[in-house]
Amino acid sequence: MREASASSRPPDSGDPQGDLLGMGARVAVLLPLPLPLREAYDYGVPAGMALNPGDFVEVPLGPRRVIGVVWGPGAGVVEARRLKPVIRRFDAPPMTAVARRFVEWVAAYTMTLPGFVLRMAMSVPAALEPPRETLAYLLRPDALAPPGFKMTDARRRVLALLEDGPPRTPGELAEEAGCGVTVVRGLAEAGLLEPLLLPPLPPGGRPDWTRPGPTLSDHQAAAADDLRQRVRAGGYTTVLLDGVTGSGKTEVYYEAIAAALEQGKQALILLPEIALSAQWLDRFARRFGAAPAEWHSELTGSQRRDTWRAVAKGEVPVVVGARSALFLPYPDLGVIIVDEEHDSAYKQEEGAIYHARDMAVARAHLGGLPIVLVSATPSLETKVNADSGRYTRIALPSRHGGAQLPEVALVDLRRDRPPARHWLAPSLRQALADTLAAGEQAMLFLNRRGYAPLTLCRACGHRMQCPNCTAWLVEHRLARKLQCHHCGLQQPLPPACPECGEEGTMAACGPGVERIAEEVAELFPDARAAIMASDTLFGPRAIQEMVRKISDHELDLIIGTQVMAKGHHFPMLTLVGVVDADLGLNGGDLRAAERTYQLLHQVAGRAGRGERPGTVMLQTFMPEHPVMQALAAGDRDGFYQLEAEMRQDAGMPPFGRLAALIVSGEDPTLVDRVALALGRAAPRDDTVHVLGPAPAPLALLRGRHRRRLLLKAPRATQVQALIAAWLERVEIPPAIRVQIDVDPYSFL
Repeated sequence: MREASASSRPPDSGDPQGDLLGMGARVAVLLPLPLPLREAYDYGVPAGMALNPGDFVEVPLGPRRVIGVVWGPGAGVVEARRLKPVIRRFDAPPMTAVARRFVEWVAAYTMTLPGFVLRMAMSVPAALEPPRETLAYLLRPDALAPPGFKMTDARRRVLALLEDGPPRTPGELAEEAGCGVTVVRGLAEAGLLEPLLLPPLPPGGRPDWTRPGPTLSDHQAAAADDLRQRVRAGGYTTVLLDGVTGSGKTEVYYEAIAAALEQGKQALILLPEIALSAQWLDRFARRFGAAPAEWHSELTGSQRRDTWRAVAKGEVPVVVGARSALFLPYPDLGVIIVDEEHDSAYKQEEGAIYHARDMAVARAHLGGLPIVLVSATPSLETKVNADSGRYTRIALPSRHGGAQLPEVALVDLRRDRPPARHWLAPSLRQALADTLAAGEQAMLFLNRRGYAPLTLCRACGHRMQCPNCTAWLVEHRLARKLQCHHCGLQQPLPPACPECGEEGTMAACGPGVERIAEEVAELFPDARAAIMASDTLFGPRAIQEMVRKISDHELDLIIGTQVMAKGHHFPMLTLVGVVDADLGLNGGDLRAAERTYQLLHQVAGRAGRGERPGTVMLQTFMPEHPVMQALAAGDRDGFYQLEAEMRQDAGMPPFGRLAALIVSGEDPTLVDRVALALGRAAPRDDTVHVLGPAPAPLALLRGRHRRRLLLKAPRATQVQALIAAWLERVEIPPAIRVQIDVDPYSFL
């Protein structure tokens, strides 16, 4: 994200809130729907109701009832007699002024309808209803068992639990007493227990900021003190916590969280992937004595409801979550942490297209609070902002506890060739054997799920392709299926070629992690090996169990994708082998070299984090590539300097602006017609250039044909205004969708 200029910087957060008029007044209500109007709709305020900006209300919309937010006074366009009245106001904390301005700012920056952004900010409408109370029991004083009531050992245990304790739910009593819930109910029916209804407890615990943390090194202590002072002082500031892998960045920013808790404020920590949360949650609980509230796609509906409402009421001090956690209703946020800030998973590619890191910076500015961006390999955008002084940089230049960075060796696959139909070079095989013989752990990394990325017929050459996407079907041999990783289509492996009908001719081409695991089992049959990938680990519990097995040395060798590449700390892991280090360099992606460097640097950082030194072996066909040379030499800043010079010469981000228009529809002829019309109407002058239209690399995605236009402009250009004027010049049919991606990260 470029540093905001005077016209694009978020406005101040001040917004005096007074009661709007009662009966006869009109209010503007923004609805969480992609409605054609960009503004809120006017409604009348009925007798006996007073509304404030931010109140959640139910209003009529045609035949439906819709929940929305009072955005302010009505515009007065609609005649008073035609206004429909607000149906009811919800008894829930209102949306704060900062949150409403954040919705407006995100909508304006990403060129998304405000209602669409509001839907992210009120993603759990059920949380607006009164919370469900929980049945619990107390011991009824001086109660006597009715005649004939038999006092069993199980019943005595339940009564003993309640003698001096607080009220407990039937489930808790049954679990602690080692009996069934029917035993508890029997005691209640006999009049020995007194029922009562309790409000639900806030999710997570109550972190204790006074608990002492671990002993910090001098560098860590200085960094932690800097962050603590910024949080206590308040006010907007962006800090890059730039530390090598294993330098203890997490423990340092925990001190910023402690400073926010000390002031009674909330803290938000964004993680790019749920896979990172297992060890993070354990470390947090050890530091603060309680778990934070979580926010991610794996939560149940009731968990989301309880968490959303508790956050809004200020009952949740700390939230850790994925990018959508940024839109939760924080009433008093004190600090935002964006861990692994460089990670591309922060970019939302569908619906409202936004980058959570960039929007987090805007949210911090609106709320007047510090934000900490954390990475061992910062994005080039963040590094340029830090180098120019727009962001403050705090460095952690060495690993904690005296651990050394691993040695990185390049394996030239042109000379050190694997055997036929195998993928591990002889030198890597020997290193694996030596590591396992020493009782240490090894990791093989390949950022490709499944068994093979392509299946073809050896007889006629037919390739198994997704009918809905421009993509090959990936073989998942363990699940005995072919799958598209873009639309999710699945089908069984065919016994014969669907094109020529020949049987036994379908062959797997190229390796995925399952195929590497097959080779490992052949080479090291006694090694305890496991695959760690998003399609073999379902949910945080499975990931947590896998992390535990690795930490407890129940596994010798891990084969996995990027879910294991960052954030994990395994002291006995001393060897990391990258099967195909060139994989991310293919294609014409602007950030291909940067992303490949970041990913491989993070993978390499898993090795040698304990007392034993680590080694990293990168298999490559291009050892002379600048990415490979920088990794081997440990020259991170040299790579960034070269990458920055190339981007600056080309006028590419962060030194220029990009915005993409993606035209899609089910009719390819109509898609082409609209894309060509947009191409003819495109803004052009000496500084602004539009490339395309051209088929997107994924020209067919989920059954929709796609064409791209790419606007390239100088850094100071307000691309939103240019695009708005551009779209007004072209009529877009209802069957065609035009998505706008300001600051695109993916070019698929």
